[in-house]
Amino acid sequence: MEKTLKKGLKKSDLKGFIRDIPNFPKDGIIFKDISTLLLDKGAFKKAIDLLAKNFKKAKIDKVVAVEARGFIFGSAIAYKIGAGFVPVRKKGKLPYRTKSITYQLEYGTDTLEMHEDAIKPKERVLVVDDLLATGGTVSAVCDLVKQQNAVIEGIVFLIELKFLKGKSRLQSYPIYSIIKY
Repeated sequence: MEKTLKKGLKKSDLKGFIRDIPNFPKDGIIFKDISTLLLDKGAFKKAIDLLAKNFKKAKIDKVVAVEARGFIFGSAIAYKIGAGFVPVRKKGKLPYRTKSITYQLEYGTDTLEMHEDAIKPKERVLVVDDLLATGGTVSAVCDLVKQQNAVIEGIVFLIELKFLKGKSRLQSYPIYSIIKY
């Protein structure tokens, strides 16, 4: 996908940088590949600028992002708004003492962890992930952040799959996404 984001294009133009991969990771799924957006420095910069836009003056203390693609956007947003970065990983991937949460998947459960000292009570947090589908993972991350008595100021996604109604699980928080399907 060879495209160049020209100055002055709108956020809706970013959709053209997302590549559809049919039947991945299994039949019937159309995977939204963000690697093509990441390859284009103009599109990537525009995406980070738009995702950070509402939080530049919000005095966010920490940006919490979900592995792995969420790290790409979360760390760049943390840098852009002058906040610390907190990685949330699958069980057993972090080296220090952790807080964990187990949540329900379509078929089974999964566990996410973050370092127990990553967020202090009353810190202002922005949660970041690349894609909002059913909302289960980010809902679990929000519960993990709330266990630390922190304040979630918002949740941002590059992509939202509206037909999966993930926002309904996250109604307590301001949610921002820039590409919608």
